[in-house]
Amino acid sequence: MPAARIRSWKTVAFATSAVLVGLVLPTATAAPASATTTAYDSTYYKNAIGKTGTSLKSSLHTIISPQTKLSYSAVWEALKVTDQDPSNSSNVKLLYSGISRSKSLNGGNSGNWNREHVWAQSHGDFGTSAGPGTDLHHLRPEDVAVNARRGNLDFDNGGSSFTNSGGSLADTNSFEPRDAVKGDVARMILYMAVRYEGDDGWPNLEPNDLVTNGGTRFHGRLSVLKAWNDEDPPDSFEERRNDLIYSNYQGNRNPFIDHPEWIEAIW
Repeated sequence: MPAARIRSWKTVAFATSAVLVGLVLPTATAAPASATTTAYDSTYYKNAIGKTGTSLKSSLHTIISPQTKLSYSAVWEALKVTDQDPSNSSNVKLLYSGISRSKSLNGGNSGNWNREHVWAQSHGDFGTSAGPGTDLHHLRPEDVAVNARRGNLDFDNGGSSFTNSGGSLADTNSFEPRDAVKGDVARMILYMAVRYEGDDGWPNLEPNDLVTNGGTRFHGRLSVLKAWNDEDPPDSFEERRNDLIYSNYQGNRNPFIDHPEWIEAIW
């Protein structure tokens, strides 16, 4: 199914490009944003349709920037809803490890789950203040020890397994999430790069192709994140999560869950 979904949205993107350039498909030109998500394309995303590159990125930034900001304490209860295990309503599903854990076991002790910032806090020094530090579109539940193992590492392929890894890998300078959530990670990172452009008191967050970003405002590795977006399209869990954040909490959406092909159109 993932391969079919990839072919589907890429076919739409290339077909749209063909119409716009007289049925000649340029090999290195990104397709303009096309309308395929009828529920939001004629309303929420209407000003983005037909754009590409920096123009698309700027338009999406304007669209998704208005949002309700949560306190860091409110994130606990929100994650119990957005990340509820579809198979057990008493549990949340942990991002990197894939473990189903009781909602009540949130905290900072061994065996608890806590709030993982997928765009690491130190990559922009935004901490846990309302804004990027509490944005649900990149906050996910994770085992305390696994969260610590990821730390502020950039994302890349490779590494070794560790306790409760669930298939995720880590080495000295990068972290590779399990296959089932690689696309989720890519879309969260690139959402942050579009939402936070340095015009609202927060750093201008940007992706690059490095794994040595440390305390800078950059996150990598972009080429790998783009590949993960292709390999792991949005699933029902990710789509439900996007809908809940939009309707119940922040009032904004992650456009790359609705339109994963827009990643290629921008980067």
